[in-house]
Parts: sequence; C-alpha cells; structure tokens
Amino acid sequence: MTTPTDTQITLSRVMGNVEGNLLGTVHGGNIMKIVDDAAGVAANRFAQGPAVTAGMDEMVFLTPVRIGDVLHVHACVNWAGRSSMEVGVRAEVDRWDAVTPRVHVASAYLVMVAVDQDGATREVPELVVQTAAERRRHHEAEIRRRHRLARREEIASSRGVGE
Repeated sequence: MTTPTDTQITLSRVMGNVEGNLLGTVHGGNIMKIVDDAAGVAANRFAQGPAVTAGMDEMVFLTPVRIGDVLHVHACVNWAGRSSMEVGVRAEVDRWDAVTPRVHVASAYLVMVAVDQDGATREVPELVVQTAAERRRHHEAEIRRRHRLARREEIASSRGVGE
C-alpha cells in the first residue's frame, strides 16, 4: 500500500550565477528542470521503477528566484491511474546567508508515465489516499485530468477527419 505521503521528496539547491539570466534572477527553465527532477524521483519511487515525463500540465511562477536563494522543491504523487500519475510540485526559497521565512515561488503539475526497459507503458501500484490533504489533492488532480482529456478531445474534433 503506497500513500502520497510515501512518495514525498524534497530537493534543495543554492541558486548560483550559472542558473542566472540577464536580469540577475534565476532562469525559469532552470527551475523547471529541478521541478522535473523532483517529480521524476517521486514518480519513480511510486512506480517502483522508471517513469518518464509525459507533460507539464501547468506551471505558475509567483515571484522571481534570486541568485543566492536556496531553492527547495517538494514533490508528491497526487493521483495515479493504470500507468500514468500526476505529481504536484511546490517550489520555495529562502536566503543562503540569513534565516528568513520560506517564500512560495512556483507550483507545477506534471504527468508522468511508468515505462518498462523497452519504453512501453507498464502498470503502477494503487495509490491509497488517507488524509484530508491527500484526498483534496487527489480530487483536484482528477479535475485537472478531466480538463486535459476534454481539451485533447476538443482539439482533435476541431481538426476534423483526415488532418
């Protein structure tokens, strides 16, 4: 029995000049890479083997990350189907040189798919939600999944036959 809490992972890293952009803040793509790394660890742990990123459903940047900030990226599996899962990720920062409160800087939802050694999809275990927070995240993930599928269907139908 695996719960979302069992899949939680936190990656922390000091943001240096190499991650910076021309504005002196951290390039969003670097944050996205760390978000993807954390989601991958959570998904691989849950799937008990390889899982790959199928998509990033949504990523919202709330405030810039500065050079010298310590980026803390928290990931957790919110929902699981037969072979796919949604991983929620929350990024927070604090300063490397002072004791400061953590600031929420970004959130993302990634869809990950478990694969076998040949790259074919494979089944994942059941995700057992227990706490009120786990149930809320699971329910919200189901809403996002329905919206993803409806959007995909609407786009396909708008293209018509033969496209």
